[in-house]
Amino acid sequence: MPVPSGARSLHLVVADDERDAVITLAAILTSEGYSVAPAYNAPAVLGEIRMQFPDAVIVDIEMPGISGLTVAREVRRIYGHSAPLLIAISGRWVSESDRMLSEVAGFHHFLQKPCDPAALLALLAPLASRPKPAAPDFSATQS
Repeated sequence: MPVPSGARSLHLVVADDERDAVITLAAILTSEGYSVAPAYNAPAVLGEIRMQFPDAVIVDIEMPGISGLTVAREVRRIYGHSAPLLIAISGRWVSESDRMLSEVAGFHHFLQKPCDPAALLALLAPLASRPKPAAPDFSATQS
């Protein structure tokens, strides 16, 4: 299904150490007309968000090495109030306290794996109807 008339295509980063999860979400999202950059570990996610200004970042909380919670905090540090929409996904971190931890880390939303594609698309739809914000200028802060 293409991006609806009047909506813009979103650029998304999907990160999970489970390749099948990334491939599945990417297939769903690209079928909706969105551009998806896959990432299979936290350093890859952080590299993607530094290279480009994604509209949303969908991150598994429990990745080896650097957790999704740390990724969310780093995205917030890099982008500040201009941070992309952050969506946490998890198959094991599903208690109310886990959801609260994800919110404190900077996630806007939390979905349980396997996530309902309709729920994910509903979270992304409002972004497609708004103009893309200007990317932050990091030139003054980079050496």
